[in-house]
Amino acid sequence: MNKTFKIYFLLLIIITPVFYCSCNAQESKKENTLIVYLSRTNNTKALAEIIQKKVGGELVAIELEKPYPEDYKAIVAQVAEENQSGYQPPLKTQIDNFNAYNTVFVGFPTWGMQLPPSIKSFLHQYDMSGKTVIPFNTNAGYGVGNSFETVHSMCPNATILKGFSTKGGIERDGIYFVMEGAKKTKVEEEVIKWLRQLKLY
Repeated sequence: MNKTFKIYFLLLIIITPVFYCSCNAQESKKENTLIVYLSRTNNTKALAEIIQKKVGGELVAIELEKPYPEDYKAIVAQVAEENQSGYQPPLKTQIDNFNAYNTVFVGFPTWGMQLPPSIKSFLHQYDMSGKTVIPFNTNAGYGVGNSFETVHSMCPNATILKGFSTKGGIERDGIYFVMEGAKKTKVEEEVIKWLRQLKLY
């Protein structure tokens, strides 16, 4: 065995376990990541899919036992009443293996400048203690309101990382799905920057 071959062989022995462990750690991180989202016009869904594409993990849509009405004015009135009364609608979505996840991305649109009642239901139903919770949001241009603050208050024993927000559709004005073309490309770039700040990409 010549000297060059010995060096190559030794390097292979050293590097292989490191590479193997690194890959296993990345796969484990993906398996331990959950991305849940509420989406009415598919903009938040598209954002959730972008995040999944970058970090992996399981994607789960939040659905209600009794869906909200399709009519925009009707849902606005219903959500306003639920926010005022504190009502949290029962969820159809069930996540049986929730305890297996260490990182939970929680996505939602801004409704009435607040966290949607169904997301409050989710955060109330599932114990986030000890988990890393990362909120993300789409809105009609008025921002997140107090929704990120509500996530913090409802997950007192979790580590809450910096949230992400972007402008989506404006259903009130008949502008629905916008996460395509140049808009989608721009959002993907913003998501990558955000995930890098969180050291998740």
